[in-house]
Amino acid sequence: MRRLAAVLALLLPLVAAQDAGTVQRGFGAPPDDARILMRWWWFGPSATHAELERELRAMKQGGIGGVEVQAVYPLALDDPATGFRNYRHLSDEFLDALRFTRQVTRQLGMRMDVTLGSGWPFGGPTIRVTEASGELKVVRTTVRAGTDSVAVPGTGAGESLIAAFVADGDGKGFRKPVEVALAVKEGRIAIKPEPGQRVALFFVASRTGQQVKRAAYGAEGFVFDHYSRAATERYLKTTGARFAEAFGPEPPYAIFSDSLEVYGADWTPDLLDEFQKRRGYDLRPHLPALVGDVGPETAAIRHDWGETLTELVDENYLKPIRAWAAAHGVKFRSQTYGYPPVSLSSNALVDLPEGEGPRWREFCETRWASSASHLYGRKVTSSETWTWLHSPAWRATPLDMKAEADRHFLQGVNQLVGHGWPYSPKEAGEPGWAFYAAAAFSDHNPWWIVMPELTQYFQRVSYLLRQGEPVNDVALYLPTDDAWARFQAGPVSLNQTIKKLLGPDVIPTILDSGYNFDFLDDEAMRETSLPYRVIVLPHIERIPVATLERLEEFEKRGGKVIATVRAPSVAPGFVDAARKTAEVTALSRRLFGGRVTGDERGELAAALHASVAPDVTFDPPAPEIGVVHRRLADGDVYFLANTGNEARQERIAFRAHEGHAAIWDVFTGKARRLDGSRAVSFAPYESRVIVFSRAGQPEDANPESGAVRRMELSGGWHVSFPSLHIEENMTALRAWTEDEATKYFSGVATYSKTVDVPAAFLAGGREVSLDFGPGRAIAAPEPAPANGMQALYEGPVREAAVVWVNGKEAGGVWRPPYRVEVGRLLHAGANEIRVDVANTAINEMAGKALPDYRLLYSLYGRRFEPQDWNKIAPVSSGLLHPMALIVE
Repeated sequence: MRRLAAVLALLLPLVAAQDAGTVQRGFGAPPDDARILMRWWWFGPSATHAELERELRAMKQGGIGGVEVQAVYPLALDDPATGFRNYRHLSDEFLDALRFTRQVTRQLGMRMDVTLGSGWPFGGPTIRVTEASGELKVVRTTVRAGTDSVAVPGTGAGESLIAAFVADGDGKGFRKPVEVALAVKEGRIAIKPEPGQRVALFFVASRTGQQVKRAAYGAEGFVFDHYSRAATERYLKTTGARFAEAFGPEPPYAIFSDSLEVYGADWTPDLLDEFQKRRGYDLRPHLPALVGDVGPETAAIRHDWGETLTELVDENYLKPIRAWAAAHGVKFRSQTYGYPPVSLSSNALVDLPEGEGPRWREFCETRWASSASHLYGRKVTSSETWTWLHSPAWRATPLDMKAEADRHFLQGVNQLVGHGWPYSPKEAGEPGWAFYAAAAFSDHNPWWIVMPELTQYFQRVSYLLRQGEPVNDVALYLPTDDAWARFQAGPVSLNQTIKKLLGPDVIPTILDSGYNFDFLDDEAMRETSLPYRVIVLPHIERIPVATLERLEEFEKRGGKVIATVRAPSVAPGFVDAARKTAEVTALSRRLFGGRVTGDERGELAAALHASVAPDVTFDPPAPEIGVVHRRLADGDVYFLANTGNEARQERIAFRAHEGHAAIWDVFTGKARRLDGSRAVSFAPYESRVIVFSRAGQPEDANPESGAVRRMELSGGWHVSFPSLHIEENMTALRAWTEDEATKYFSGVATYSKTVDVPAAFLAGGREVSLDFGPGRAIAAPEPAPANGMQALYEGPVREAAVVWVNGKEAGGVWRPPYRVEVGRLLHAGANEIRVDVANTAINEMAGKALPDYRLLYSLYGRRFEPQDWNKIAPVSSGLLHPMALIVE
């Protein structure tokens, strides 16, 4: 299966990329398949046809292209008075709701994905303890001097004693373990008596006991063993079959596997047999190496065990689910990282790789997914976006959404999956239900009035970043073998261990040196075409011989290999280690010959510059600005995003600078010439698209230059709060929270006034904008939140506005620079200007009692804890700065 993916990847560069003219037309009117998706939480599950259809139609109107349905915990008790009821997961009522949703999404032209289960990870009531996620349990027992037998630990259902050892030491440490025969008699095993105190180590093939997280009603149960094909297939024959039954001949677009968070899953009952077949020796006598240092062979044994775990999860979890999906006519979308230790190339076994996390200047699972897509020929990489954004729920703003989304785009993502949309019936009131640990992006948000403009931006950029081919000069080789060698019994994750091994320097050095990059591992190196100019080995110790041979071949074809800090010196694995290590040493000496950069900062930057010219450089240096480069048939596209909260003025040098240079407006789709100075301004959190093409030169957007003209619109605004039946004339703009009557108001208020505009002010055909004034950068919160992010900027509009001029919509205002073009709607004389201003839902929440879940917990258990409710307080809202009409 992976071989086929590799062949397709090799063929991809032969497919002609689209020309700039075609891409520009698509950029102006991007296709629907580039729209964002929303994770749609069904609480209970409880969902009525009427509310499902209402929410889907609202999503469609807001520019959302589809949903991923995920059933989670109940949020309300059954109520005979209202008829509200929770249905069991996979009940006929639940399947009917799924079937109805598929019908409506088809009618609306929307995509529908479904989590193949409830919450995460996969599991539930059909999973028996003998199929539950496994762990290697180690029981330490003190052996007193002279003792000739020791009691074996008890085992329960799903457990078995697999080995016992006696060693010098105590419960905290041990030395020289000696295996003891498992001849159990009356609950004890015989050991050779010794004069000193020792420790007995019992190894038990056990179960983690982990339950499905955030399970829906009726979905409770064990998480299944992801190393076991039998457990996976049983899950597919029970839970999977019910989902298939719901859809019949009209399946969803994709099934989804959420985060692999099978914590502590480091064993499976047949692991010893599988290890023997795959690694060529018996792991049983070496089990102490998984929990302690047994000498020089410790790392090699741990490596082999870790590699075996990765192979098992690939073959017994990912492959069967993908095969099941194909048999049912759907794609397999998966977040392939976490626990168990799937690898970067495990993503080759899924149709739609997905990442998570906005950390674009450090190791992140988002780039992990996009790198696999680039290597294995996947056109689309999605990411779970806005997880934990600006907690608590309902606090996130449109600017927060853009600020994080851009960080995903900078990592190669081109499909956003919002996290998320909470299903919320009318019985829930306002602002309605929310997931315990996430922002809420439904139409219960007052700032929903600008959602169509926001989603169109995401759609336009997503479309653009699917065009042509990625230009990532550098591949960062991942220390996968070093990571396996550092595993020990307990939580085992490749991506988490690799993150620690990479350290803090190598990734920002690559980016700041003017390059973008992909991650690369050994399997991808063997099976793909390596479309890179440089491969960086970050202080690698262990490396397979075959990988070094592939690197030699890469250099012979004109590539450059850079080793940092040290050259690789050890062959991974236990069997025939000395001979293989000698080969590694010889190959490494031949490949590097002492050419190793001493650090992963200045010396690495110099080595990169000596290998290939930087793709993009900024004057002055701008580490806050990230770049994505895509190559078209007749040009190059650069997406640039300022991830910082300060404005930047930059002169930019592009390596691909042939042809006409233009800036494509990410909000209007229009193009204008970029002057030869390459001087580009960035407002806080602003993004730009710069294109070099051999197509026609775009027109200049500013046909006439001249002095800036300004007309102040400071006071005299009539302000109304329709839902509160409050109207007033504001001589000076102020926050709603300054008045007791509007302190806890969440919603839309209207500001209006008549403005007399002289004809001379409009003369010259220049752009006229309504400017709302500057915002201000704010400091990062202290202490920094454990999860999520927010835009560190407060604007003069809190948090969004839609401008109307003479009864016609001019556009939305929710991001720096806070202005909207209105010249096409103004005329000489009296003009009616109306500004609809919306805040967040947090103010309303702060003004009333929060939900009491005591009885809910009593019935269903404590399945969730609301996040950051202690932070709920009214937030400054409204228009906060004098406005002006500006001609420039």
